[in-house]
Amino acid sequence: MSSQTEQPRVLTKLQPSVPATDGDGVSIQRNVAHGAPQTFDPFLLLDEIASDEAADYIGGFPEHPHRGFETVTYMLEGTMKHRDHLGNEGLLESGGVQWMTAGRGVLHSEMPQQESGRLHGFQLWVNLPAAQKMTAPRYREYSAEQIPAIGFGRGNLARVIAGTFTFAGQTVAGPVQGVSTQPDYIDMNLNAGEQVSLPVDRGKRVLIYVYRGQLAIGADARPLQQQQLGELSNGNRIEFTATADSGLLLLAGNPIGEPVVNWGPFVMNTREEIEQAISDYRNGRLVSETSQPATS
Repeated sequence: MSSQTEQPRVLTKLQPSVPATDGDGVSIQRNVAHGAPQTFDPFLLLDEIASDEAADYIGGFPEHPHRGFETVTYMLEGTMKHRDHLGNEGLLESGGVQWMTAGRGVLHSEMPQQESGRLHGFQLWVNLPAAQKMTAPRYREYSAEQIPAIGFGRGNLARVIAGTFTFAGQTVAGPVQGVSTQPDYIDMNLNAGEQVSLPVDRGKRVLIYVYRGQLAIGADARPLQQQQLGELSNGNRIEFTATADSGLLLLAGNPIGEPVVNWGPFVMNTREEIEQAISDYRNGRLVSETSQPATS
């Protein structure tokens, strides 16, 4: 097959999200590769928070550690305050994104800055290759105004957080660059009946999460419903139709292809590295007080 031949991807794996709690009793919908953390390589986990009831989110996420991966927090509605062990802090407001590289270690909290109203957001975990797992922590924060949005079709909207895409002849690049797995991250809102066809690099893992509505994926129109995560086959084009007014996250990234061993907030390559992370955390060595995380 010629490299120029179009090969549309099809839906090969479907996984419903699972209700769970995290932090101080926060209600979430969780998507994780059950039994084999490499399944969605380089992606590890996707959580959704969506509630109008303060009791579901008010406890927030008090201080907790991370090592060996990146977290991507995207707020659709509401406000969260981030603070780390060095006193760095910031507000993540509606439409904003924080891309945090935990690297060798971060202690941070994420707390809601509202006592009522709707809170709706997502946190994606993206793995780091072994050579970068002990790198210095880094934060990249973007307000809603820094995330390019492009309208196309009949009142549809795409917000590009990472990657470069073309919609109706308009090419737009997200602000997140320089990530080892070359991720693509798009939030799309579609009207019922809208058809989408996008080129994508062969070899990238592609996931679609529907947070509102329903899609029909590929030529065989396999359905992907609200709060379901779908993995697509290999190929160089993504095609789907919104069978209802829909909101979705399109995620793509280059697989790392290394062993993955995880325990709670630590993601490493070996059991010994996990045991070291646990020991470092318990003995106050997970983070270096003299190392200031980079921000951008």
